[in-house]
Amino acid sequence: MTAPRGGEGNVVALPSSGEIIPDQRGGGRWMRVTWHDEVGVVVLSLWRETGCIGTVRLDRSQVPALVTALVDGLAGETGATNPDHAELS
Repeated sequence: MTAPRGGEGNVVALPSSGEIIPDQRGGGRWMRVTWHDEVGVVVLSLWRETGCIGTVRLDRSQVPALVTALVDGLAGETGATNPDHAELS
């Protein structure tokens, strides 16, 4: 598996497990999802070209809430269901 090509045609080797999701805005932006079963986390990393610009580590127990939020969004059920996160909508 390789990352999207950067401005100079660079290719970044990635682990064999995980997923690469390009940003709809282009500009060399993309997200990598990598499972680390050895420590029970999934890492969401944000990339621009060949450099990682940020990460979020989710405990395995947090993944269902993320999946639910994504599925609800696809179903058109968006909105602030959690008042603590209303400012993110």
